Amino acid sequence: MTTTAPPLLPAARASRYDLWRARVAGDPRLQRLYGWLAPTLVTLLAAILRLWNLGHPHALVFDETYYVKDAWSQWNLGYAARWPDGADARFAAGETDILLTDPSFVVHPPLGKYLIGAGMALFGPDSSFGWRIAVALFGTALVLLLFFVAKTLTNSLVFASVASFLLAIDGLGIVMSRVALLDIVLAFFILLAFWFALLDRRTRLDRLAAATAARERDGQPPAWGAILWNRPWVIAAGAAAGAATAVKWSGVWVLAAIGLYLVVTDALERRRLGVTFWPTDAVRQGLAFFVLLVPAAFVVYLGSWSGWLLTDGGYDRHAADADPATGVFSWVPLSLQSLWRYHQTIYNSMTGMTSPHSYENPAWQWALLWRPTSMYAHATADGQSGCVGGDAGCLQVLYSMPNPLLWFASVAAAAYLVYRFVLDRDWRHAVVLVGIASTWLPWLLFPERTVFQFYTIVIWPFLLLALTFALREIAGAAHASPDRRTAGQRVVLVFLAVAVALSVFWYPLWSAMQVPYEFYRLHNWMQGWV
Repeated sequence: MTTTAPPLLPAARASRYDLWRARVAGDPRLQRLYGWLAPTLVTLLAAILRLWNLGHPHALVFDETYYVKDAWSQWNLGYAARWPDGADARFAAGETDILLTDPSFVVHPPLGKYLIGAGMALFGPDSSFGWRIAVALFGTALVLLLFFVAKTLTNSLVFASVASFLLAIDGLGIVMSRVALLDIVLAFFILLAFWFALLDRRTRLDRLAAATAARERDGQPPAWGAILWNRPWVIAAGAAAGAATAVKWSGVWVLAAIGLYLVVTDALERRRLGVTFWPTDAVRQGLAFFVLLVPAAFVVYLGSWSGWLLTDGGYDRHAADADPATGVFSWVPLSLQSLWRYHQTIYNSMTGMTSPHSYENPAWQWALLWRPTSMYAHATADGQSGCVGGDAGCLQVLYSMPNPLLWFASVAAAAYLVYRFVLDRDWRHAVVLVGIASTWLPWLLFPERTVFQFYTIVIWPFLLLALTFALREIAGAAHASPDRRTAGQRVVLVFLAVAVALSVFWYPLWSAMQVPYEFYRLHNWMQGWV
């Protein structure tokens, strides 16, 4: 979609941004140039920050102790298997063939671990770079994907670049891309599902309006609207949400949220078009959405369990053999009955997961940023391993801390977006708010469960989209006075400059660089930090 050039302002009063924007809007060649150059440069920056020295530290950090070893056993056996006691140190030292064949009970579906295992198969299981490369690539791709989502929502190359740039330089996105955990992969598939839903919206409303108009007779509004089945992007959204669920079960909330969003927006559009029985009509289309979304998600999810289904050694693999289901479910293959029983065990385990942890942080506190998670910390005495830290020595810290300015500004922007949505009913704001709600609110239903601040990586792209909308408001609308736009754009530039400076200040703690202890202490801004 071509952006309409803003009215030209007197050169003496127009801001440089307005003059540049007018020039680009009037030149298709510049539009194409900047259209691929901007996302390319931002993605390249993200790749550098995520891939540089990725293999450091060469140790299983935080929950890598589960996911790396499970990924390797799953890659080799088709299911997660147990490892001997003290396996972490031996695995990091290169003894990667010590896995046992006894099944291990794991609570997360297999897809994310297959992706981690693919990197290990490519670069070797003894390579910490190999452990993390798949996650780093997904973290980099998430930045590019955010550009496309922001471009679809704002129709602005500049603010799409701003949104993706902020994720590229942010600590939460960087750290979660530098450790072999599942959450950045989950975030990618969730955002991908929303993007596919947005691509469906591009054509759906026009097609619905055309089909409704074709049903009008004698100038009267139609009693019923058309049921649109040809919706490949809805199927793609279901498949992406299924992939998210195949990484972590929390993806199913996104599947439900996207389905609800599609039904509600379709109902409102039918009402706007004058369909007489629009509520019932929306239910009919809602059933079509269910058929398009859910089977695609189910097929992808079930496919992720193929290794467990096609082998015999997985946990609970033969649970139904001795006691098969009777009645209406008796026709279901025993392997699928066993898989269902395994899922029941997983659910009971996850809902009751309350083991204390020094970095646990309930979901209602996430907005306050009280307890970000330290993934790794290693102290070095002065004079050892190149440490020049005086009597206090040096530290290496891998700290999943978002850029504090971006975090608190994004939370405030999300609250502002709720206010603006109440006033304007802007569908773009609704998409962002649905994304935030579906990735945060469900966690409030499990207040006793042990959760961590880094889970917010799945919310983070939507919070940055909210911040992008707020920055766009500050920059000023195209019809605002030149003085207002110039002042607003300067405020945005200062904000971005401060954000960059803070990212530079925090980056050593986001990449486990060795720093003097006193430099580390400079980051203790709140009691629960580092």
